[in-house]
Amino acid sequence: MKAQRFIDRLYNLLTLRPVYHALFWLTLFGIMVFFGYTEGQSLPFVLSNEIISLFFFAVLVYFNLFYLIPNYLARNVLLYLGLVLASCAMVTPIKILVLYLKFSGKPWLQENLVQIQGSIFLSSFLVTMASTILRVVTDWWRYQREKQTLQTQTIQSELRFLKSQINPHFLFNTLNNLYALTLKKSDKAPEIVLKLSEIMRYMLYECNEKRVLLSKEIQYIHNYLDLERLRQPGVADIRFTVEGQVSEQLIAPLLFVPFLENSFKHGLNHHMHGGGFVRMHLKVQGDDLEFYIENSKAEGLPRQEHPRSGGIGLANVRQRLKILYPEKHTLEVDDRPHRYAVTLLLQMN
Repeated sequence: MKAQRFIDRLYNLLTLRPVYHALFWLTLFGIMVFFGYTEGQSLPFVLSNEIISLFFFAVLVYFNLFYLIPNYLARNVLLYLGLVLASCAMVTPIKILVLYLKFSGKPWLQENLVQIQGSIFLSSFLVTMASTILRVVTDWWRYQREKQTLQTQTIQSELRFLKSQINPHFLFNTLNNLYALTLKKSDKAPEIVLKLSEIMRYMLYECNEKRVLLSKEIQYIHNYLDLERLRQPGVADIRFTVEGQVSEQLIAPLLFVPFLENSFKHGLNHHMHGGGFVRMHLKVQGDDLEFYIENSKAEGLPRQEHPRSGGIGLANVRQRLKILYPEKHTLEVDDRPHRYAVTLLLQMN
């Protein structure tokens, strides 16, 4: 967590325009001084020469960044390259003239300057194109960061929406059953209140982190199923088994809720006289998790599709898994006339 915060702060610093521009020019100036210094020349003389060169590089680079790239790069690459070459061809003679006048009294340097005109032109072109490459790379990097931020915000919005979508039928039926138990002064009433409060607390307060303990997700499922058993008419076969060692594994919060609510909303709730089933099995091996859930479908009812579950659609569940666990999950759906099953394989680390 600390390393991630450090990386974020470093990124925010390096993406400030004055900072990365200053780093670019300081790096380039250091390279120019290193290769431009020769024996017999004073350091101030070399520094002044390279400052002049740096000025003309800056003219080309900022003309490229603020005019050529925005207006021509995306529209016509060949035209853009032609304009870069033309700009370098115009600036190079001016640069050579300024240095030629500066070298007055040193004819050997003036003669050398004339001989390396092609190299000066080439260096101007390379520096200008280097600024283009850096601009493309920084724009791509910024786009990726903004895309990641948007994806994270989308996930958080879906999670907040999911947390707000505590099934009202589930809640009201639970409260009605609780009311009936209190009238009968049943010993189950305090237990129901406790389980319902645990569900509400977990969804509203403990799911604000990116990852939660797997054991808490499992406890949430147990509480949810206990309340569903109370409100289901007749005899419903509701099972949940856990296999393996559950210790300190972390998982995205409320990951199983859409499948859990879907199994009751589109399955068991349509068995008006009981006899339906919801069966779940969760297997843990280290950081590898396998979650399986299946529910029956009632006969004599219109075919129930499963486009939405728990307030968000199956497509959104897939998208959330894709973002949270890229290349680390497999989701399979088995939709048959009388049963519906989902299998989720996940690497939690």
